[in-house]
Amino acid sequence: MDKSIKNIFTQGAISPTFIADSIAKHSAKTNIGAHAIFLGQVRADEIDGKIVSAIEYTSHENMALEKMHEIREEIFDKYELTCMHIHHSLGTINTGEICLFVFASSKHRKAATEASNEVVERIKAELPVWGREIFEDATHQWKVNK
Repeated sequence: MDKSIKNIFTQGAISPTFIADSIAKHSAKTNIGAHAIFLGQVRADEIDGKIVSAIEYTSHENMALEKMHEIREEIFDKYELTCMHIHHSLGTINTGEICLFVFASSKHRKAATEASNEVVERIKAELPVWGREIFEDATHQWKVNK
């Protein structure tokens, strides 16, 4: 496994074409038996009578990348993965667009699924990434993860 710190950040939304291409590239890796894919999409939540139209993501990028590297290493040590790819949006992402793409692969389904779930939970809990919810009336508030 490559031990270097990977840049997980993408400016703007993660396109369905990028996701499809990522999946297609793995068909040559015949030691993989399972992929677990998580896609986080911006919801049009209603908060205090206002509808969210987008989320603007910002981050302490260097801190976030170091923390993500640490999380990634721990996940690889815990589960038998062949590879794991993580992409998180920065900037303004409109409702309906993809802002998080986690792609975990393994010989076996259980490892891929559990690793994917754990990495998503840890990203939400531990990474210094913030979302500012932008409402249809152009007002905003900082997002609170539940």
